[in-house]
Amino acid sequence: MLEQITVFLENKPGRLEEVTGCLADENINIHALSIADTTDFGILRMIVSDPCKAARVLKANDFMVKTAGVIAVAMGHRPGSLNKILKVLKTLDISIEYMYAFTSRHKDYDAVVILSLSDRDAALERLKSCGFPVLGDGLLDELNES
Repeated sequence: MLEQITVFLENKPGRLEEVTGCLADENINIHALSIADTTDFGILRMIVSDPCKAARVLKANDFMVKTAGVIAVAMGHRPGSLNKILKVLKTLDISIEYMYAFTSRHKDYDAVVILSLSDRDAALERLKSCGFPVLGDGLLDELNES
């Protein structure tokens, strides 16, 4: 399992720049991000090089921040790679709350999909038993070295 940072942002110019500025000032790298908006606010989800420090820094700068466990699954950067993962989740009748992906320069995998699921524990067990590389906190150290 991997820790994700979620930041709730007012929908006004410059708020995203303020978040990235806080992280840059503290030498925190953003490996992946997703942003969705509603009428009043945006939801920024990020995988960063140091989630604990990022949460602390952002809270100190008056951002509303939450951390959450997500599943990171390594996959090929080829047609059908994501579909194989989704077929496994379908057999468990697990709902995907949200997901996003990023490509990687890591030597052992081409891409990583980040998943928030209705039953994370069951999904984690089944994905591992089916041979999918589920990545943990060590992923951040490896990405920071890449």
